[in-house]
Amino acid sequence: MPIFMIGTQRSGSNLLRLMLNQLPDIVAPHPPHILHRMMPLASTYGDLKNDANFAALVDDVCRMVELNPVPWPDLTLDREKVAADCRERSLVAAYGAVYQALCDARGKKTWLCKSMQNTLFLPQIEAYYPNAQYIYLYRDGRDVAVSFRKAVVGEKHFYHIAKEWAETQRLALAHRAVVPPERFVGISYEELTAQPETAMQRLCAFLGAQYHPSMLEYHATDEAKRAADASALWGNVVKPIMTDNTRKFLREASPEDIKVFESVAGDVLDALGYDRVYVRRGEEQRFTAKDVKFFDVENKRLKEEILKGVDQEDLKRRDRQATLIAEI
Repeated sequence: MPIFMIGTQRSGSNLLRLMLNQLPDIVAPHPPHILHRMMPLASTYGDLKNDANFAALVDDVCRMVELNPVPWPDLTLDREKVAADCRERSLVAAYGAVYQALCDARGKKTWLCKSMQNTLFLPQIEAYYPNAQYIYLYRDGRDVAVSFRKAVVGEKHFYHIAKEWAETQRLALAHRAVVPPERFVGISYEELTAQPETAMQRLCAFLGAQYHPSMLEYHATDEAKRAADASALWGNVVKPIMTDNTRKFLREASPEDIKVFESVAGDVLDALGYDRVYVRRGEEQRFTAKDVKFFDVENKRLKEEILKGVDQEDLKRRDRQATLIAEI
């Protein structure tokens, strides 16, 4: 059965997927985020019982893979075979079939998808893969916010980041409550970076795999280099684990930003065991419509500032998939 990494971006998911990609029985490619990008468009294909409609969906799923900023090397997707490998006519089935095609091409036993946005589609995934395994990777949301503020993707104001981060964690925690423990494991970014060998041994035990020391040498692999070359977002994956990459918000975020985050998502920080710095429980600030409007304006400004400094080749690689979505 496949493995799904869930949680929020900027939490170390590329690091973890590269480490797990070192296991001999698992393939963990860079994700084209098929469900996140295409689920809102699935209804536009019409009745998927119609052969032409389903063929169009499968073709677009394959094109999404072929236009991924980080290529899936040594894979030629046969549209007819992908369609034939689907147990039902759905987007989730087509998505799983292209991952399985890579798995078969590499001679692996199973595949891992690290698209963290899949957290939004857990009911659909669980319905199609009732025995799937889930790795819930989480990180202090205030450090996630610091990372998003510098990234080309995502929201930029701590208010918006806190809202999205909190909602994603709630979805993951709710899923944990209904999935048997042998199919769900949680691991924090802080654990992963502070004790990587111990963390990997624990994950391997969960997956029924044997730990390999090469998992800690992920940064020297061709897969890591492909990711780093594709975008500055993933530049750190060609470096050894950064053991001092936590609690950055204390140095890089203002007290005002931290107060906003703790007011919006303090309950989730509590649930995950992270301490609050400024806002005690019960003292969260309630934001008015005027406050939120100001946050919206500032969020837009920060996004525009980031785009000014982004490498144009990086944007072109991202635009390939965006153009396909617009075409669909």
